[in-house]
Amino acid sequence: MLKRTASHYSRYEAELGEFRLLSSRAGALTAIVLVMAGVGLDYGIYPGHQLQFFVARLLVSVLIGLIFLLLVNQAGRRFVLPLTLAWLLLPQIMIAWMIAITDGASSIYYAGLNLVIFAVGIAMPMGLWQTVGFGAVTYLLYVIACLAHPEGLAQHDHFIVNSLFIVFSIAASAVYTFMNERGHFHLIRLKEEVARKNEELADINRRLADIKGQMLQQEKMAAIGTLAAGLLHEVNNPVNFCLMAIEVALEEPQAKENPSLEECLVDAKQGMQRIQHIVSDLKTFAYRKPGAEVEGTPFLFEKALDSSIRLTAHELRGVKVTRDLPDDTLVLGDEAAVIGVLINLFSNAALAMRKAGTQAPAIHTTIRWVESRLHVRVQDNGPGIASENLARVFEPFFTTRDVGQGLGLGLSISYAVIERHGGQLFAESEFGKWAAFSFDLPRAE
Repeated sequence: MLKRTASHYSRYEAELGEFRLLSSRAGALTAIVLVMAGVGLDYGIYPGHQLQFFVARLLVSVLIGLIFLLLVNQAGRRFVLPLTLAWLLLPQIMIAWMIAITDGASSIYYAGLNLVIFAVGIAMPMGLWQTVGFGAVTYLLYVIACLAHPEGLAQHDHFIVNSLFIVFSIAASAVYTFMNERGHFHLIRLKEEVARKNEELADINRRLADIKGQMLQQEKMAAIGTLAAGLLHEVNNPVNFCLMAIEVALEEPQAKENPSLEECLVDAKQGMQRIQHIVSDLKTFAYRKPGAEVEGTPFLFEKALDSSIRLTAHELRGVKVTRDLPDDTLVLGDEAAVIGVLINLFSNAALAMRKAGTQAPAIHTTIRWVESRLHVRVQDNGPGIASENLARVFEPFFTTRDVGQGLGLGLSISYAVIERHGGQLFAESEFGKWAAFSFDLPRAE
């Protein structure tokens, strides 16, 4: 609470400082115009002092103009408040002098003192105590002006009435200043509250975008699962028939006597077996048990790694794929989802290296046990990730691919998958040299 209040006050002071500067500049120019316009009052009320008062008004206007130039200068911005008080006091000193050499306590010019006090309270963004202090100095100048007059305070009735009016002006200006301060502060607080609500809405929108991406991916996974089931049903029977036929052919004497024919049959058998692996991997990758706990099934990470490499073989063509892993890779989690993460990492790396024309493209997977978690690092020798994009790679719908080549959901979904396994997926890169993605999975007890 105290921290938020301090933030409100710091924002309030910052905006108030800028407002004071602009108001002081505008007020100074207005003061010059009003001071010089008072020549008409001098002509109508005290024509005998007209030349004398004109010189005084001109001098005060020049001094206010010099202060205005300081306020425009960058160095003067640091002293806005004292400079503002200085040019505000100049007309008060001039009016007090005019009162002293004219009619003293009964001089009509005391109204000018009230006018400036009201201007400070209403138009100028002064603080409460500054307004009260300015009013007190103004009243002191009025008292000195009355005492300096030859008759002194002999006209005590005029002095008392004018003093009361000045005090009323000070009180009214103080109330105006207090209410202006509170209103401006509450306005700043309201703006901060609106900004905070906007940030919350932006966060909600980001979460909704993330959820939207995950739902889209789940729909894609369901579609792939349906396709995989159909493929298994439609493909397995002819594949098994072909395998049986090949096995029979291999047992024939002609095949045993002809090495070239036997080699062709073996190649055909391996091709059929590869089809079985691909369809089986596709089913494992796509199939998700509804309502099943993510951490509910043990599986060998090495097997998931093999599956992901087979499923991306067409994209990894020409890429050297190596690995460094321990003997035991039994982890707990969702094998299908982890295969999806690996497929996404391999596909992204292969595409980036192919697009950049990387010489001798390679992907190396390092796997290590650290306490009870299996740490996986997939690193390529491609172009790397630009620093401005590194912090955004996990944002939903963020992609550097060409239009139509991806929705930018893969890494954000992969991040969520690893997060559900109690781990973290993070990216590292040295732009122009390499990029690496690391994550960790729990050990199967």
